Amino acid sequence: MTHPLLDLAPLSAGHFASIEDRVARLLSTEQDVLITQGEALLPLEGAIRGAAGPGTTALNVITGPYGQTFGDWLRDCGATVYDLAVPFHTAVTAAQIQEAFAEHPEIDFVSLVHAEAATGNTNPVAEIGEVVRAHGALFYLDAVASIGAEPVLPDAWGVDLCVIGAQKAMGGPAGVSAVSVSSRAWARMAANPQAPRRSYLSLLDWKERWIDGGRRALLHAPAQLEMLALEACVVRIEEEGLDTVMSRHAAAAAATREGVRALGTGFEPYVYEASAAAPVATTLRTPEGVDASGLVARALAADPSLPLAAGGGALAKEMIRVNHYGPAATLDAVQSSLSALRTALTEA
Repeated sequence: MTHPLLDLAPLSAGHFASIEDRVARLLSTEQDVLITQGEALLPLEGAIRGAAGPGTTALNVITGPYGQTFGDWLRDCGATVYDLAVPFHTAVTAAQIQEAFAEHPEIDFVSLVHAEAATGNTNPVAEIGEVVRAHGALFYLDAVASIGAEPVLPDAWGVDLCVIGAQKAMGGPAGVSAVSVSSRAWARMAANPQAPRRSYLSLLDWKERWIDGGRRALLHAPAQLEMLALEACVVRIEEEGLDTVMSRHAAAAAATREGVRALGTGFEPYVYEASAAAPVATTLRTPEGVDASGLVARALAADPSLPLAAGGGALAKEMIRVNHYGPAATLDAVQSSLSALRTALTEA
């Protein structure tokens, strides 16, 4: 008996390329787009190791845990790294980026996370991109959480390396990801003797053997089920309309912030200003003395389907995440989550 997920015909190079084209349209980009065969950490690390080396001077913006990881990778590549860290309950500003350039004019690489689902903040990439472009630095952006929840426009914003994943706001698979690469970024990689080659992390291998070869022969057998799931996910966004998908996320985020205030139980948004709050997920501070992880566990025991999670690491005691992304970007999901938190708090 044939299972619908087994014994499928091999994914052709043409089909693979057509999915890349769909992702490029989603990003409104004319840059090369590569779909990488792994979770988004693969292109995130591959892009940094490809573009950065001992001669690189990087400004690494930290607004959450992923920014910290990028700084580690950059230092491991031999780059000189200046960290710009801001409190996790806020966002970085273009003025702060400008000040960093004024202090260190030799900066030629800027790494930034668009939206940090882990902390619930989002950064003004369009404004930051203007500053980075004016100084001629290469701009690297993690848009894994933001794509589908808010605009992601690599070309308009001057982003040279833009990495996305489908597992959050897009409502798709986690096993494949994508990166858009500008001609400047390709040139930087080609000039970097430390850029990975003959490696799973190598973006240059894909450029030379896949893109430059006319996208006629794949480097290896693709992750077929994940590729088909990604295609289905992008088709669903096309049919619903990207603007409509983003509006659902924005409405869910606004409803969560307003609903928390209406509860009057001591919860409050972790990110102070709504303008700095990411539409992909809303983070909440628990009332004083209430353990966030215990409260979430109680709520999920009553309804395991709720899009709730405690904060990671040191934030596990004080932060709750309402992950209203993808199929959970609905007012019903928000209402159910807040009602469950109120009930759990009352019982606790």
